[in-house]
Amino acid sequence: MIDFLLDGAHWTGPEGIPALLLQHLVYTFLALFAAALIAVPLGLYIGHTGRGAVVVAGLANSLRALPTIGLLILLVLVIAPSFSSKLAYLIPSLIVLVLLAIPPILTNTYAGIRSVDPAAVDAARGMGFRSMRILTEVEMPCALPLMLSGVRSAVLQIVSTATVAAYISLGGLGRLLIDGKAQSDYAQMAAGAVLVSLLALAFDLAIGFLTVRVVSPGLTRRVRSVATKRSGSDDTAVAARPTSAPEPSLI
Repeated sequence: MIDFLLDGAHWTGPEGIPALLLQHLVYTFLALFAAALIAVPLGLYIGHTGRGAVVVAGLANSLRALPTIGLLILLVLVIAPSFSSKLAYLIPSLIVLVLLAIPPILTNTYAGIRSVDPAAVDAARGMGFRSMRILTEVEMPCALPLMLSGVRSAVLQIVSTATVAAYISLGGLGRLLIDGKAQSDYAQMAAGAVLVSLLALAFDLAIGFLTVRVVSPGLTRRVRSVATKRSGSDDTAVAARPTSAPEPSLI
């Protein structure tokens, strides 16, 4: 596997690792964008209004139970005759990835909105906030950690499952797995598995860093560390403050 990864011939050309990685990223971002476009507004609406909660549970469970390869082949058989280009295979692959990514984003968005402290919502309503302003300025900021957690889970599933695109003659890092299996080249298969794992790990770390940066410190443990630092600096200042000399006694 190491020899395969260190071979310069595998890092150039249209079938090289950089080209396959770029294709994998394209599939990932397209599927994530489409899934978020569907799941986030739906999760916000259901969480804010409380209507359709049963739909969330039923839809999430049904989509998670779908067989990925079987659904992909079925969609190719149905959609492919309508296209003469690579769209005949790209569209079914994206549909499968989108259906896979919708449940975690939808359920976490809904759960995040429903978990907002009712006292904060009542306070905003008492201040004259309208429904949309309560959603955007109170509920969404408070629900952001759970929402990003859903995106994080969806990204990991998309990255790992996007390899199925190679099963229907598309690109991506799945090519290393499919071609390696066809050629009994286990070094190539192991290299593909390692690259997919590293890509998933990189996305996980990136979203984790983004969560730390965009979520309010009051919703995370950072508020404790900030308070500790301030307390420590105050104690240091008090300790370093010079004490006044005692006044001389008149007796």
